[in-house]
Amino acid sequence: MRRARPQQPPLPSGPVVDVHDPDGVRLQKVLAQAGLGSRRACEELITAGRVTVDGQRVSELGVRIDPRRSVVHVDGMRVQLDDSLVYLVLNKPLGVLSAMSDPQGRPCLGDFVTDREERLFHVGRLDADTEGLILLTNDGDLANRLTHPSYEVPKVYLAEVAGPLPRDLGRRLREGVELDDGLGTVDSFKVVDARPGKALIEIVLHDGRNRIVRRLLEAAGHPVLQLVRTRIGPLKLGDVRPGRTRVLGKPEVASLMAAAGL
Repeated sequence: MRRARPQQPPLPSGPVVDVHDPDGVRLQKVLAQAGLGSRRACEELITAGRVTVDGQRVSELGVRIDPRRSVVHVDGMRVQLDDSLVYLVLNKPLGVLSAMSDPQGRPCLGDFVTDREERLFHVGRLDADTEGLILLTNDGDLANRLTHPSYEVPKVYLAEVAGPLPRDLGRRLREGVELDDGLGTVDSFKVVDARPGKALIEIVLHDGRNRIVRRLLEAAGHPVLQLVRTRIGPLKLGDVRPGRTRVLGKPEVASLMAAAGL
């Protein structure tokens, strides 16, 4: 069966810009060093018209670019060319502050990356009583995009709540619950498991207000007993154990950048 050719992303309108830098590095070499495949495979990506540099589609093999300044996409996905940037998933345990350091000596995120030389910061936060996915990075542009409400990057939580649950709880949460700082809503709601006196639910939302999941469910009459964040956009916690970190692969970084509109 013949494989479908990847759809070429639309390019922004405007004048054509010459992206060639005579003193730069050949584009196929830059792509290969970024992990996109062999030099030959990267040449095929270019000649197939699947690569853009600074918004311009490049299909010629002689183009050279400056990896420190050029913005490169393949099939619409951003390619991270800066090897100094670090992206880590941390499964934050209970009782840990969402801070890289604490003057009072309380457990914090920085305790789990003492072996890293880079100056990392956390993307978003979880209260001390919530565990799960935290992204640690030194990529300020990506961090700002992921936390800015205008980009509406969804976050997924598993919450154990007091039950039983009324049938209209999902509808009420989707339509909105009035909080002290405005209306709070969820994007989706699903019951994962139900037992006498408690239930496990999955909530998806892009609202980044402080303790928003706990406040929403408490206002709806079902206080949270346990809360775990399992996903940020396309990034999943997976099987990372509490207190452990995992370095993101390049496809994961590209997916996060796409979700953040980079």
